[in-house]
Amino acid sequence: MSSRRPGRPRLLARALPLAPAVVLLLLFLAGPIAYCAYIAFTDLQLTGQAHSSFVGFENFRAAFKDEAFLNAVWLTLVFTVLSSLVGQNTLGLALAALMQRASKPVRTLVGGIVITAWVLPEVVAGFLLYAFFRREGTLNAILDWLHLPTQNWLFTLPILAVSFANVWRGTAFSMLVYSAALNEIPKEITEAAEVDGAGGWRRMWHITLPMIRRSIGTNLMLNTLQTLSVFGLIWVMTRGGPGNRSQTLPLFMYEQAFQKSMIGYGTAVALLLLVVGALFSVVYMRLLRTEV
Repeated sequence: MSSRRPGRPRLLARALPLAPAVVLLLLFLAGPIAYCAYIAFTDLQLTGQAHSSFVGFENFRAAFKDEAFLNAVWLTLVFTVLSSLVGQNTLGLALAALMQRASKPVRTLVGGIVITAWVLPEVVAGFLLYAFFRREGTLNAILDWLHLPTQNWLFTLPILAVSFANVWRGTAFSMLVYSAALNEIPKEITEAAEVDGAGGWRRMWHITLPMIRRSIGTNLMLNTLQTLSVFGLIWVMTRGGPGNRSQTLPLFMYEQAFQKSMIGYGTAVALLLLVVGALFSVVYMRLLRTEV
C-alpha cells in the first residue's frame, strides 16, 4: 500500500505556525551574522573614513601575522581549558557527587553558596574577585595572617586569576547538570557494584562516568561556548593587562574594533572566534553521537 504524500496546502498549513519564529531568527540572528561576515572582508573604520572598500582576506591575513592576535588565541585556549574543561567541569562533577551523599542541610547550604555565585551579574562578580585578588585584597590578607608570602596576583598571574574567577562563577551550572544526571542512574547498578567489591573510584570510572557520558558532553559544549565569550569578568578584573597578559580574543576584538576604530579587523577577529566555537561544537556533537 503506497503512502500518500501530503499536498502543498497541508505542508503550508504545517509550516505556517513556524513562520514567525523563522522570521525572527532570520532578522535577529542570521541577518546580523551575515552582515558581520560582510564587514569582516572590508576596511570599515569608525572614524576618518567616508566609505569602506572590499579588501578580501586581508583582515584575516593581518590577524595571523599579528603577534597580539596569536597571543590572544593562546590565552583564550589557556583560559578555556583551565576554567571550563578542567575547572568548572571537574569541580561541578565533584560537588554533585559529594552532595549525593551529604545530608539535606549540607546540600542546601553548599548549593545555595554555589548558585549565588552563578546568579550574580558578571560585572558584580568581577568586582568581588578583583577585591579578592588585588594587592590589598582578601587573599593577601589571609596569606599574611598565615605568615605566608603575598604577591600582586593580578600582575604576576593574571590569566590564572581570571580563570579562577570564571570557575568560581560558573561551577554551579555544571553542578546542576551533573546532579540531575547522577539522580538518573539506577541505584540497583551502583549497589550491585558495591556488593561485588568495587570501590568508589572504580564505580565512578566504570559505571558513573560512562552512564552520564552524554551529560558530560553537553555540559562541556555549553561551558566551552560560554567561556569563549567571557568579556565583562576579565575586563573588570584586569582589562586584559598587565600589557596583554590576560587579553583573550573577546577583549582583543573589542580593542581593535572600538578603541582603535578598526571595525573591519575587529569583526574579522569576531568571525574567527565564531569559527573556533563552531569547531568545538562539532567535536562535542561527534562525541555525543558515539555510543558507549
